[in-house]
Amino acid sequence: MRTISTPNAPAAIGPYSQAQISGGHLFTAGQIPLVPDTMEMVTGPIEAQTEQVLRNLAAILGAANTGWDRVVKTTVFLTDLADFAAFNAIYERILGSAKPARSTVQVAALPRGAKVEIELIAEV
Repeated sequence: MRTISTPNAPAAIGPYSQAQISGGHLFTAGQIPLVPDTMEMVTGPIEAQTEQVLRNLAAILGAANTGWDRVVKTTVFLTDLADFAAFNAIYERILGSAKPARSTVQVAALPRGAKVEIELIAEV
């Protein structure tokens, strides 16, 4: 097992790592819309928050020398499923032709008041 850490994604805000590689796969911690340099939350609409979360995940993928085309599964947590269509538009634009398996669930709350959190599993 190998820990992945990059300054281009937010530092962990608890006792966990950004990601682990095990058995040829990358497992990320859930990412919320924190800006890595400031650790400030991106506030505002779901679109802006989703873009930041996906930027954070892209940085972790890059640190593990993999990319969106090698993502096997994402798990998405939304605080309001009414945001699903707007979230999906950003997700599709950024992931492009990558179409990993995905689960999306509505949750009561996320850390720091985020509207979205995403974790993923990718091949390395």
